[in-house]
Amino acid sequence: MSKATRQDTREHLLAIGEQLCLQRGFTGMGLSELLSQAGVPKGSFYHYFRSKEAFGVALLERYFSTLHQETMRWFASRQEQPRERLLRYYQQAELRFRQSGHIENCLAVKISAEVCDLSEEMRLALERGAARQTELLAEVLRHAADQGAPPLSLEPEAMAQTLYSLWLGASLQSKIRRDGSALTHALAAILQLLSPG
Repeated sequence: MSKATRQDTREHLLAIGEQLCLQRGFTGMGLSELLSQAGVPKGSFYHYFRSKEAFGVALLERYFSTLHQETMRWFASRQEQPRERLLRYYQQAELRFRQSGHIENCLAVKISAEVCDLSEEMRLALERGAARQTELLAEVLRHAADQGAPPLSLEPEAMAQTLYSLWLGASLQSKIRRDGSALTHALAAILQLLSPG
């Protein structure tokens, strides 16, 4: 098997695995079902991943890499001032929930509580991914400060962590309640947080 074919098959397994995890969670995703849906012969899984845990780490790394690239593109494409871009980012996420009725394709929300006690390697992958997203938010806030925006009540790094944690918690609460009220309240809080201190 060529390196390209091997990489394509690995990517295909990760894409199918992400969809199964979003439906069933990580522990609920069986390897037999994964291989069957991917059209990969049974027993071939270990040619691509040393264990289900290693698969989970690769799944999270792939997810956060895609999320990071999409978020960077989104911020780069906006014409508003940096703080307005941040607010618009969260407004769009809240709007998507109201339109669809659920948190779409958020692997971090789906499996973070499930895997943190199950796998230290997966916990670290979640931590690294969240740190990259938080740093991206902090970068936007630092850019606002560089442009002379009035200071916020928290330093950029602390504000970014607060925004990330607030939205992640509200997203989880929205899954539990199956309504968007937690996101709506979080959006109102973010509006206040992004107002000058």
